[in-house]
Amino acid sequence: MNHPSPASVKSTPIKFGTDGWRGLIAADFTFDRLTQVAPLAAQVLANVYGSTAANRLVIVGYDRRFLSEDFALATAEAVRDAGFDVLLSDGYAPTPAFSWAAKQYNALGALVITASHNPGRYSGLKVKGAFGGSVSPFVTQQIEALLAEGKTVTGTPGVLQTFNPWEGYCQGLETKVDIAAIRQAIQQGTLTVFADVMHGAAAGGLEKLLKTPIRELHSDRDPLFGGGAPEPLPRYLTDFFEQMRAHRQENPTGLSVGLVFDGDSDRIAAVDGQASFLSSQILIPVLIEHLVANRGFKGELVKTISGSDLMPKVAALYDLPVFETAVGYKYIADRMLETQVLLGGEESGGIGYGNHIPERDALLSALYVLEAIVHFGLDLSDLYRKLQERTGFFSSYDRIDIPLAGMDVRANLLHQLETSPLTEIAGQAVIDCLSVDGYKFRLTDQSWLLIRFSGTEPVLRLYCEAATLEQVHKTLHWAKDWANAA
Repeated sequence: MNHPSPASVKSTPIKFGTDGWRGLIAADFTFDRLTQVAPLAAQVLANVYGSTAANRLVIVGYDRRFLSEDFALATAEAVRDAGFDVLLSDGYAPTPAFSWAAKQYNALGALVITASHNPGRYSGLKVKGAFGGSVSPFVTQQIEALLAEGKTVTGTPGVLQTFNPWEGYCQGLETKVDIAAIRQAIQQGTLTVFADVMHGAAAGGLEKLLKTPIRELHSDRDPLFGGGAPEPLPRYLTDFFEQMRAHRQENPTGLSVGLVFDGDSDRIAAVDGQASFLSSQILIPVLIEHLVANRGFKGELVKTISGSDLMPKVAALYDLPVFETAVGYKYIADRMLETQVLLGGEESGGIGYGNHIPERDALLSALYVLEAIVHFGLDLSDLYRKLQERTGFFSSYDRIDIPLAGMDVRANLLHQLETSPLTEIAGQAVIDCLSVDGYKFRLTDQSWLLIRFSGTEPVLRLYCEAATLEQVHKTLHWAKDWANAA
């Protein structure tokens, strides 16, 4: 397969963000750039994990985006020609399936063509380590350094073979959950399961695992994602809500749940029986209780700084230690490699488990959610409400992203935060500020506001948790006005 010389590329430098390199197809993300970076990524994987891997094998996989299978083939051939053996996926699959394969085959790691939840005009490359999770910034910085130096990788061409990533992955997940109990509840009609796979890589996944039909929406491949983005957010779920409301009207009794997967199936959200959206801020506390109370699991709760305060309060009910990280699942994965972890989760929908690979996995999360509903016999919102009552903690949460005029505006806002710290926000005095990742301000009423900046684009991210949704929106509007006044 021939592509233009990398020297002809005049785009922004390849930079790895919180989970991989992403860019606009045909502008930043091109065949020549991809075939330049892929062998370097493979070489860094060999440098870092070569002493523990059994071979010079690299897994290559892909999602359902535009040209994904072509980008994956180009990646596989470039890596093979650089002296590595390659297992190339014979079809689309969830990103966690390729992380699982990296560990299953004792490979150096995996290279996955996906832009996750980004709109259809994007593609990307995720790099997974031999341990079965996202590599650390230490690894991606080495890849960027080799790129900057104009390095190339040469070697005796390896062997390129194809494989079915679903088989081993599904077999692994099936051992972790009571599939039979979930299947029985569905077949007996006591639980109705909806899934919105958002035209992404989770398509068909639950039925493969449960071996019984469910009500799956948007299973077809649509590289434009219906004109939106494959992100588990309410604004993209209008059809899903309507179908679940219609089901409730026709079936007022019985349990029902909706499960929502992002484009590469590593992030999840849910919809309760009343068609209300439930983010991972709600799912994680429910999952903590289920895994400890029903499965007897132990370990540390790892959460990002944007996670709800209910998470540590539920952990305290079961005397679980809590560890807080910066935003980005790779930081959770690092912690999962260091100690025994019950669950690691982030507010954007990424949840992983200590009894699995150190990787967020939406299909495993979906199975645990279903298992919890079947075990407790309650709607998801009822489970959440009971946890609020037990902890005495009631809150609301929201997040908004604000496009900035340019990176200079970003720099100006960051300078203000560094040199003139905020002492009052939306009428509440600031009592504490955590700067692990951005600036997290805790206020006198125990609400909090997190101000973070995208590392790769002029976007300001604002997160808030407070006692009421009215207070959340008041605080977010204050922060938005503060940013716009800069």
